[in-house]
Amino acid sequence: MPRSPRLSSVAYSFGPGPITPAVRALLYANIAVYLVSLFYQPLIDWLGLVPKLVVEKYWLWQTVTYMFLHARSPSHILFNMLILWMFGVELERMWRTTFFLKYYFVTGIGAGVISVLLSLLPFEVLRATYDVTIIGASGALYGLLLAFALYFPNRPILMFLFFPVPAKYFVAILGAIAFLMSVQGSGTVAATTHLGGMVIGYLYLQRGRGGWGAELKYRYLKWKMNRMRRKFDVYSGGRSERSGWDRHVH
Repeated sequence: MPRSPRLSSVAYSFGPGPITPAVRALLYANIAVYLVSLFYQPLIDWLGLVPKLVVEKYWLWQTVTYMFLHARSPSHILFNMLILWMFGVELERMWRTTFFLKYYFVTGIGAGVISVLLSLLPFEVLRATYDVTIIGASGALYGLLLAFALYFPNRPILMFLFFPVPAKYFVAILGAIAFLMSVQGSGTVAATTHLGGMVIGYLYLQRGRGGWGAELKYRYLKWKMNRMRRKFDVYSGGRSERSGWDRHVH
């Protein structure tokens, strides 16, 4: 007896699908550095981003290395790596690995540089961050969130793991929260880094002659064409290939 088409077409899935190479490498690197830092505390003092050390001692490497460090509490790295997996996989699959890694490090490093520059401004709430250690991948991750919202603005995301909210509103809410926190002085270090990642991500995607709209459209069409090409792969005719003729029938 044939199955009902309606029933046979129902499928359920969780997550973005198979993990991609760059996301896998970043996950391994972050977890490895986190485990080492648990047993060797000076690692955070040397690799964490301290604006004072960058400005006065030229420890410029900290604008890169701080992205791979996390607080001792497991919740910090678990939450960050969950975001990297959930949003990074689909972006890497669409962009390809080279562009994804470039964007990840540009936003992460850019967020760190912005944090250093803001700590030099003559505002008490910002000057307080001059001698504070900044760690975490949140700058790059907020850049990924911004890109996801630009590419998939209506994709539903569970706010607080309960309320479904379109991606464009989800990211807007996170940006507003970060802005308010930076103005009020509550969690200024994290807030400025988060906002920095989003700002750098936006500016990076709008580079080029056509602006960010043309860049997004080009990469989306390229991803869509590659996806269609894989889905409707065509083999030339011939009796020798006839045995597998139905492998790509949809």
